Amino acid sequence: MKKILLIAVAASLASAAAFAATNPATATFDVKLTVLKACSVLAGASSDIDFGSQDSTATNLQNSNTISVTCSKNTPYTIGLTPSNSSTAGAGVMAAQNVAPVTGNTDTVGYQLRSATGLTGAVWGNTNTDGTTVGNGVSGTGNGAAKSHTVYATVPSMNVTPDAYKDTVTVTVRY
Repeated sequence: MKKILLIAVAASLASAAAFAATNPATATFDVKLTVLKACSVLAGASSDIDFGSQDSTATNLQNSNTISVTCSKNTPYTIGLTPSNSSTAGAGVMAAQNVAPVTGNTDTVGYQLRSATGLTGAVWGNTNTDGTTVGNGVSGTGNGAAKSHTVYATVPSMNVTPDAYKDTVTVTVRY
């Protein structure tokens, strides 16, 4: 009986020593965050390309403006431009606005979107732009700040009814 009591006391002391050796008790946990890639594009009235007032016989008109793209750091992106006629080659058509006193005008003025200046600058459209494949779009890599991209437009010729003409272009950023 003494032997059992002695073993029980020894076990109890060993147990107390084990608890004392781990004081204070510690544990760990993780702090987690998943950052998703993101892009935004700024266009609108401040990005309009306005050829102003021209004679109906004017040729080789050129003008430009910029769009702004902001993407997460190290995020590759492509920019496609599509005129309202859905031309993936960036060949648009400005429609007559029938500004009074003009009525019934169905004339149109063709134009070409470009990523480089001049009448022969690279065409800027929306073919095969998927975030990594550029196609006839424009590409970039985000750095978290806004990046400006210049859009050029050319009108080779026109012989139309005097009126106001316009078209709307959709800017698509894929990332």
